[in-house]
Amino acid sequence: MREKTIEKKFTDAAKARGGLALKFMSPGFDGVPDRIVLMPGGHMAFVEVKAPGKVPRPLQTARHKLLKRLGFRVFVLDDPAQIGGILDEIQSS
Repeated sequence: MREKTIEKKFTDAAKARGGLALKFMSPGFDGVPDRIVLMPGGHMAFVEVKAPGKVPRPLQTARHKLLKRLGFRVFVLDDPAQIGGILDEIQSS
């Protein structure tokens, strides 16, 4: 399965729960996660989407660590079976 397919499934699932999974781009600051997820009730997190079995590049991992140090949650999604659990975690915090 391609990364694009997983990303589409994720954005559709967030929308079905009343949220948004917006494409996140930060010109001049490479390595940021693919999606910023905004769920009802003010819940938010970042999600890096990968093809099955792929892992974040070193720069992406560094950016994830930076965001986590700032208190944000960052998830890596590489399997559609993870979608429900990730959204549950975002919504439960």
